[in-house]
Amino acid sequence: MSDIENHPASPGKIEIEWDGPYHVEGEIPLVRKRQVVSEYGEPLTWQKEETLQARGPYQLCRCGHSHEKPFCDATHLEAGFDGTESASSAPTAERQAPVPGGTHIFVKRDTSLCMESGFCGLRNTNVDQLVPETADTQTRVQVIGMIERCPSGSYTYAVEPSGPDIEPDLPAQVAVVAEITSEGPIAGPLWVTGNIPVERSDGQPFETRNRVTLCNCGNSKNKPLCDGSHRAGH
Repeated sequence: MSDIENHPASPGKIEIEWDGPYHVEGEIPLVRKRQVVSEYGEPLTWQKEETLQARGPYQLCRCGHSHEKPFCDATHLEAGFDGTESASSAPTAERQAPVPGGTHIFVKRDTSLCMESGFCGLRNTNVDQLVPETADTQTRVQVIGMIERCPSGSYTYAVEPSGPDIEPDLPAQVAVVAEITSEGPIAGPLWVTGNIPVERSDGQPFETRNRVTLCNCGNSKNKPLCDGSHRAGH
């Protein structure tokens, strides 16, 4: 089933305030997750650590300056935060490009969604290199796992050339994530899963997707989406 069509009704929604926070409404839990990495620092999967709030409403920091992160404390008003949203609200299908070489699964990528979380690569290979080898079942399973753990949904796959994207069954929730680096954990984006609608500050909807990574450091050039800017200096 595609993450764009036929998804179930959401238990809530996220509204973006002009130059302000994310307003989360409805039965949407807020949890904390962190990457699980290999001995080489390669991201492998996600681990849930705790539930911060069982349901909305709550407001989440978007500027990166709150003293009560992940919650908003109105510091954006003092910081002069520019939250202008420049990310495309068009369907991702209009931007996806096929990864060449697939025969048993068919992989596509929307590079505008990438926030470089690292799940698409290992120290000696990556999804693009593995796709031509997916006639092998073990390789196919590996590629599917790497794609399904990608938080942004930049990579997707289908089992037929023109078939719908197959999405992991993810809970409707917002996760405050920690990424593991050689220097230790760093704060990552807000990871929104489960086809939760996100509405721009001008009232227009973004495409509803199963996996969305929202910027909460204030530095993304693709707001409200994360583009990996939080890693600057790490």
